[in-house]
Amino acid sequence: MDFGALLYQISIWIIPALTAITLHEAAHGFVAWRLGDDTAKRLGRVTFNPFRHIDPMGTVIIPAFLLLVKAPFLFGYAKPVPVNVGRLGNPRRDMVWVALAGPGMNFLLAFLFALGVHTLQYMSGEVAMWFAHNFRNGIVLNVILGVFNLLPLPPLDGGRVAVGLLPDRLAIPLARTERYGFLILIGLIFLVPMISGALGHEVNPLSWLLGEPIGFMVNLIAKLAGLG
Repeated sequence: MDFGALLYQISIWIIPALTAITLHEAAHGFVAWRLGDDTAKRLGRVTFNPFRHIDPMGTVIIPAFLLLVKAPFLFGYAKPVPVNVGRLGNPRRDMVWVALAGPGMNFLLAFLFALGVHTLQYMSGEVAMWFAHNFRNGIVLNVILGVFNLLPLPPLDGGRVAVGLLPDRLAIPLARTERYGFLILIGLIFLVPMISGALGHEVNPLSWLLGEPIGFMVNLIAKLAGLG
């Protein structure tokens, strides 16, 4: 990939990525604030400023490296929004809403990017192409982030939703897996495909788990936005 092509790739990913990450995290903080915990608000995390949410390694270096080497997947993360569960009005119930706020924002953003496709008819040439790539990346990236974060594994949002909804006999053991959750994700994303591929038969658990839900949500959002 030459330097010009690299700059173009960065230009069509940076807006979708920054909006997806920034508003995902801000949504967590905003809902927590409205439900009684102002921790994120006091720390300046209920904001559209992406620099308040960016993790240098997880938001910049890792995704840029994967994009540079043309990896078949993208992976990254932002600084988690602090939530003091004890300050929520109804901690167990309210934490479910706080957790759902992030993926919910991603699905809303995907819908807004899809609506943006209708503006392409008023553009032409390279400008239309650049916006088309941004809209496409915005739809796909936000849907992937939304679906991925709904996996029922702490520390992902879906794990916190599951902990809030399951009975104690299931919720407590699931909550205890949070300390290992990131390692489990690394295994699913990197190690299992790499090891199975080296053995001659690549297995990609996340592709199997997320492929159909991602396709369903992309098609649903496109239909709701009037894209056919």
